[in-house]
Amino acid sequence: MLTGSRREMDPHAHKQRERENKHGIRQETQERYDSRNTEEGAPVNRLIVYLGMMVGAFVWGGLADRIGRRQTLLISLSINSVFAFFSSFVQGYVSFLFCRLASGVGIGGSIPIVFSYYSEFLAQEKRGEHLSWLCMFWMIGGIYASAMAWAIIPHYGWSFQMGSAYQFHSWRVFVLVCALPSVAAISALTTMPESPRFFLENGKHDEAWMILKQVHDTNMRAKGYPERVFSVTTIKTVKQMDELVDLGDSAAWHQKWRLKLTTLFHQVWSNFLTIFSPEYRRTTYMMMAVWFSMSFSYYGLTVWFPDMIKYLQKQEYSSRTKTFVKEKVEHVTFNFTLENQVHRQGEYFNDKFMNLKMRSMVFEDSLFEECYFEDITSSNTFFKNCTFIATLFYNTDLFKYRLVNCKLINSTFLHNKEGCLLSDVSDDNNAYMVYFVSFLGTLAVLPGNIVSALLMDKIGRLRMLAGSSVISCISCFFLSFGNSESAMIALLCLFGGISIASWNALDVLTVELYPSDKRTTAFGFLNALCKLAAVLGISIFTSFVGITKAVPILFASGALAAGSFLALKLPETRGQVLQ
Repeated sequence: MLTGSRREMDPHAHKQRERENKHGIRQETQERYDSRNTEEGAPVNRLIVYLGMMVGAFVWGGLADRIGRRQTLLISLSINSVFAFFSSFVQGYVSFLFCRLASGVGIGGSIPIVFSYYSEFLAQEKRGEHLSWLCMFWMIGGIYASAMAWAIIPHYGWSFQMGSAYQFHSWRVFVLVCALPSVAAISALTTMPESPRFFLENGKHDEAWMILKQVHDTNMRAKGYPERVFSVTTIKTVKQMDELVDLGDSAAWHQKWRLKLTTLFHQVWSNFLTIFSPEYRRTTYMMMAVWFSMSFSYYGLTVWFPDMIKYLQKQEYSSRTKTFVKEKVEHVTFNFTLENQVHRQGEYFNDKFMNLKMRSMVFEDSLFEECYFEDITSSNTFFKNCTFIATLFYNTDLFKYRLVNCKLINSTFLHNKEGCLLSDVSDDNNAYMVYFVSFLGTLAVLPGNIVSALLMDKIGRLRMLAGSSVISCISCFFLSFGNSESAMIALLCLFGGISIASWNALDVLTVELYPSDKRTTAFGFLNALCKLAAVLGISIFTSFVGITKAVPILFASGALAAGSFLALKLPETRGQVLQ
């Protein structure tokens, strides 16, 4: 309790102040780091993951055609799991971004490899349907991530710290939980065989025969015909790429590895260039245009939607701000939440601010004399041009960067809190709403997934792709009527539910347009282009939040219209034998 001047109450304040100042810069940096990871730095974190996925899709897609689908997928998922785990615990902002980048590189390879890997086990007549069901697990993963964010991140009290150097808050729990499905996928993948088509393309006929026999026997037992015998009448012999040169046993290990890596790089690069050969050039350029246009509009809009909702929430929240001018408060104890207020030219004498939360509080040109701040947790709170005389800050997160152009006279900071226990979302209900909206948007694609799976092999890939793109383009124009939070949520669900069918058709089409020895290379390259378009779309669309809705709507509609037109120029692959 405060009973006199600060120097009388705490004779060791001067020495303690010196100790606090030694690591004050680090505390302030840590607070800013955790704040960035909750709200302020979300765009940076989001884009860095997309950049990692862009690199990963290209690299792992190319490697999967050379060293195998299963092995490459295990490596990429392991990298994602390891760095996702590390990103949950690292304390520096730069190291966190590096871990998210590396995690994105790992997860980037999963999409092109998984579709190619799965397609090479499927029968021709049901391939489109089953690949569409596979797309549904992207939705399930999104629901899992949205539900975990909704359940975990707003619980700001889920935190602990070890000394003054290590903090673990609720958003870190969320990052850790999101890595668990990847670990489960690795465990399941260890029981799966390699793609028999990959073995056949690389001349490993015996290995391919064993896997095909295992698949045949399992299917026949399930159908009630265990006595049927698997047989092969014809095996296509493929031209093999140059094998590695043997340097002999006398060569050093680093020379052998350098030769292996160099040869592998040339093989991957040569295989990549073949998708631009005259045989595949037109198909590749058309697919690039379709992938880019769809990704630009889809990712741009799906990120723009939540940002618009948050903007509307902030506008509504700001309209409820209360302003107090020239108030004088003496000998009062504040032990309740202070929220969404502006205090100007106030005078506070011998007041106590204890065990409370400050949300969106601004004090301007105010005087605090012999006041006592204890156990304060704040968000979006600032003191501007204020004067503090003989004031003690004990166990607060009111770091000096929150004191803008303030004067501190005989005032002391003791045992500052570290990290950020509150996000910049100013209202608990708003915090839950942000993640609930993401959950609803992900869940809304369920009808589109079911429809596309049931109709993919009936109406064809091109009709599904072009039709869904045209309807998505039309739905974009309804965005201009979204002037409320509920309207924006409904439009988000509508757009997601329609556009998912075109994504499913595009994934199936990409798998079927390229032969087995180029399939993951082409898919990986196109998926990398997709992430580049996503980065551009997100950057452009979000820059118009709060300015205008017309430009994002026109960009998205134009891109979807162009994508649907170009899609009709592609060859139909329904009913074709997988090359």
